[in-house]
Amino acid sequence: MPLIKVASGVVNQTPMAWEANTRNIIDAIREARKQEVSLLCLPELCISGYGCDDYFFAPDLVEQAQRCLLEIAEETSGMIVAVGLPLRHNGSLYNAACLISNKQIAGFYCKQNLANNGIHYEARWFRPWQPGAVESIEVNQMFYPIGDVIFDVASGPILGGSHGVKIAFEICEDGWVANRPARRHYERGVDIILNPSASHFAFNKFMVREKLVVDASRSFSCSYIYTNLLGNEAGRAVYDGDAMIASNGDLLASSPRFSYEDYVITTAVIDTEYTRLSQVQSKIAATTKERTWRIPARFDFPDIEPVLTQTPEIEPFEKGGALKEEEFARAECLALFDYLRKSRSNGFTISLSGGADSCACTALGGLMIRLADESIGMERFKQKLSYIKDIQSAKTEEDLARVLIHNIYQGTENSSSDTLDSAQSLAESIGSTFYNVNINGLVETYKGLIEDQIGRKLTWEQDDIALQNIQARVRAPGVWLLTNLSNHLLLATSNRSEAAVGYATMDGDTSGSISPLAGIDKHYLRQWLRWLETVGCEVKGKHIRIEGLKKVNSLQPTAELRPLAQTQTDEADLMPYEFLNDLEGLAIRDKKSPLESYRNLYVRYKGIYSVEQLLGWTERFFKLWSRNQWKRERYAPSFHLDDRNLDPRSWCRFPILSGGFEKELAELRAYVNGAAVQNGRKRIGF
Repeated sequence: MPLIKVASGVVNQTPMAWEANTRNIIDAIREARKQEVSLLCLPELCISGYGCDDYFFAPDLVEQAQRCLLEIAEETSGMIVAVGLPLRHNGSLYNAACLISNKQIAGFYCKQNLANNGIHYEARWFRPWQPGAVESIEVNQMFYPIGDVIFDVASGPILGGSHGVKIAFEICEDGWVANRPARRHYERGVDIILNPSASHFAFNKFMVREKLVVDASRSFSCSYIYTNLLGNEAGRAVYDGDAMIASNGDLLASSPRFSYEDYVITTAVIDTEYTRLSQVQSKIAATTKERTWRIPARFDFPDIEPVLTQTPEIEPFEKGGALKEEEFARAECLALFDYLRKSRSNGFTISLSGGADSCACTALGGLMIRLADESIGMERFKQKLSYIKDIQSAKTEEDLARVLIHNIYQGTENSSSDTLDSAQSLAESIGSTFYNVNINGLVETYKGLIEDQIGRKLTWEQDDIALQNIQARVRAPGVWLLTNLSNHLLLATSNRSEAAVGYATMDGDTSGSISPLAGIDKHYLRQWLRWLETVGCEVKGKHIRIEGLKKVNSLQPTAELRPLAQTQTDEADLMPYEFLNDLEGLAIRDKKSPLESYRNLYVRYKGIYSVEQLLGWTERFFKLWSRNQWKRERYAPSFHLDDRNLDPRSWCRFPILSGGFEKELAELRAYVNGAAVQNGRKRIGF
């Protein structure tokens, strides 16, 4: 039995959606069986869902997961299946994977290295299992091994030395640390390592995963099966469904990413004799006499025919020169689609100003429909949204857009014909429902009410910020009303650059159920809009463009809240967006001080901007960042895309009240003015 057909199965799960999660898992098992798979690896915590957060502590959650496990086990006839779930054992909670062989539970492996950075807080809920420890756990009145176990799978009893197939685990983070379990697995002659993961999407991360998987299979002379979750599981984290199978340093198979299916099965045939030959040639150390880690399991692997050398298919969009643009489009659209159906909402409503941010949100809605149609087809699309009766008769993508995407342009005397044209042309190009209302009278009514109370007229010279904000806030009630009438989700339109410096009106353009752009910077967003207009997503040999973005791409970003004669622009109010993005990366992601940030930026921009400009913008950023944490605390949930997220609930925490970098900014100004010596600090004599 040197040849074994194995598979990784990615599934689109939802926290505590027991029936749906179990159905997806069972459907994946049945599909794998149709493809004559002997060994199937499913993702980390896929029974309960990975994002249960503090509800992991609930005893009922663990009990529900175990009941689902028993139901799943009954579906594994003629297969070995690995599935993830939380387990409570001796007063602690563990992140576990269960190996089931032909309807019989063989045992449980527990995660040893918990992810506790970025969006991950596993150590808040789970306890890491100690390497080398093996104990016993009772499940449904039966006792099973639990811990740092390796399963020795053979068709009959194993006497003396092992002749079975050794199957071991690394759960997600286990495979990313230096002292990984695979090192011990290698010493024990493991044939197959399973890695059930919940590895969130980030730009270019699939390349890192591929290197990890391929290198592990080479370094540890094994076959390595890596699987992952798919879609927007719990609201913020997006999973691309990246799954791979590698053996002895060769990538045998990889899954399509960003699928709209409920599950995807990726298969390969591995040769255990080939990896064992590599183990012999590498002269690994003899297995220790202590064998408590070895758990025997029964399974009769079928004889299968050899296959031709397998070359994994790479999707066309992954080979092009616009990978980040493609990934951003696909991650956002899949996240929106899953958020829509899992919240059982009837569509999206966007206050479409004709500017870059609201146009991006609208374009993503239109692109979501097109990518989903390409992935699963019109009928499956409508089936997944079967609760939305108004789309069931739709024949075209435009028919879907009219129901699922509503836009409203709310102009004032400060709005230009350019932005109205921009909004209308985009709505027409994707087929969304478009409304145009003038709210100038509402703004004037509010102004008049307050002027009567304070006994004076409001002027732009004296009341600039207040007059800008009232326009943005007056737009909120109308768009919320329109949203509620259709049971839609209101999309907030602020981007990450605005979140960093608070350049958004709370309860104005930040109003919304979700904030799809809060994880992406404005400089890149403008670049992406130009790409989507002129190039577009590559799908099945064609490019999906949204040419209705042409007008917004010709405009200079502006809030259009001041009188038109003042020619207001965002960058004049703040700083150049490219500079802002670089400064945010240094100050927030890299945790550089104001002085360190300035010195880095001076090297990059010294021939472009003056010292006074660089200093002024750096000071402005740190002051605005400190002052506006309260806004970031109130932003609608955003999608996690990279290591630049500012969401304080899942990535970047900062005090609402702070010293505002006063001392640090004084040191920066002293340095620039020449009063500082040696890295910006005055020398102290001895």
